[in-house]
Amino acid sequence: MNKIEYRAVIKFLTKEGKNAKEIHDRLVAVYNDTAPSYATVTRWHKEFRHGRESLEDDPRVGRPSEATSEDMVDRVEAMIMENRRVKVEEISLETGISHGSVCTIIHHHLGMSKVSARWVPRKLSPHDRLQRRTSSEELLTLYNADPAGFESRVVTGDETWVHHWDPETKLESMTWKHKGSPTPLKFRTQPSAGKIMATIFWDAEGVLLVDFLPRGSTITGEYYAGVLGHLRDSIRQKRRGKLTRGVLLLHDNAPVHKARRAQAALKDCGFEQLNHPPYSPDLAPSDYFLFRQLKSSLRGRRFHDDDEVKEAVTTWLEEQLKSFWLAGIQSLRDKWNKCIQVKGDYIEK
Repeated sequence: MNKIEYRAVIKFLTKEGKNAKEIHDRLVAVYNDTAPSYATVTRWHKEFRHGRESLEDDPRVGRPSEATSEDMVDRVEAMIMENRRVKVEEISLETGISHGSVCTIIHHHLGMSKVSARWVPRKLSPHDRLQRRTSSEELLTLYNADPAGFESRVVTGDETWVHHWDPETKLESMTWKHKGSPTPLKFRTQPSAGKIMATIFWDAEGVLLVDFLPRGSTITGEYYAGVLGHLRDSIRQKRRGKLTRGVLLLHDNAPVHKARRAQAALKDCGFEQLNHPPYSPDLAPSDYFLFRQLKSSLRGRRFHDDDEVKEAVTTWLEEQLKSFWLAGIQSLRDKWNKCIQVKGDYIEK
């Protein structure tokens, strides 16, 4: 097929309501390596979505620029698709056009920019992605069947290390300065060796339980079983009727959570355990919501001992409004939706 025929297919599928990714996937499935690149599909999909009807190239005013001709744009795009890390200088040498023209093609014609890779917990296998997508579909169905009921029943929690000293990130230490004044310096530092393990359980109304692991101890299935017992007692005292309605416990599948003793305690407490897929901190509200904000508020502060850390953690948790906790639980629906949309892959922040 020539480029006009490809554009006709893109136009037809755009009018059918397909998005650029769906169109590209279908073209690749049929035409394999001869299919147009994703960037090309995206460019024409956008044009057709905004009302364009013509499949032909736009007429050029005056003499066409060799540097930005469609053939040169396609050549630059092909080099980038072949090597995502290719440098502008390398493209310029290979194509014989100027550095500025290459930048114009990349940014204005292809709509691309160079970004750093995003760190993820691990490389997900097809089975991992399937588990994440299936779990998200199941939980989203449960949530949507009765949103208010789900929000009132779910309890979530996890463990996290809190350091006596955790330095500010480069972004957090940004300051204003006058033009011409020297840029402030920030020296590289590491979190302190002193730290304590905090286990926090919460729901849509607030904190239910905060447990600090005694120094010198380790989290085991037996220890976690004891924490679950304390959690049940706390729910009975703080949330009248919640145990009767039935607690939906959302925690990850860490080894101590799956230990036989912990699972027996969970059953004794009468909790229903929600399905949480492996390697999925981006689907665990304690990780992506609570701990991130807690540690951000403590970062840059120095604590002399464990007691000061405990007091700071407890105080911060008590200061959060009810709307904060409800937003954390409600964010789950958006996370599950996004996980389904990306077919089980990790979710962008």
